[in-house]
Amino acid sequence: MSTNSTMTTSPADDSDKAHNEWLKNRFSKQHQQLIPIVAVADMFFSCNQARKTDQVDYQLSHLISEMDKNTLAEKLAHCLGEDTMQSDVALNFGLFGCFHQQLAHLPKAEREQKMHLVKQAMSSLSHEERKKSFTQCVTQQSIHYLK
Repeated sequence: MSTNSTMTTSPADDSDKAHNEWLKNRFSKQHQQLIPIVAVADMFFSCNQARKTDQVDYQLSHLISEMDKNTLAEKLAHCLGEDTMQSDVALNFGLFGCFHQQLAHLPKAEREQKMHLVKQAMSSLSHEERKKSFTQCVTQQSIHYLK
């Protein structure tokens, strides 16, 4: 074991730094690409639960990780109907989907209680506040799906 503590960097240290930087860049790009998919999946998940436009009861993980993104977008558009992706209705669906995922680990009774609190809180928030909450929730949720 070497006790050399000089402040110079070796080529191996430079290589490690370059590799770490590459990893950061790679996963940052992957994360940025995943965020819109997660947002659409959250919206469709809740929309489909409420409106039953698709006969399949999808899991969020399937929508995010396995479904083709174009198919997912088409399913969301069909489910939303006259509502746009920027509408309050779509935003609320997105928030419900994201919180559903975040609370999935809780026992059913506790999860239902917390979802009721989410619904109450959402009714008092402005569109901008809900949009900010959805963005934060989706960003955190996306980290879970990074591979």
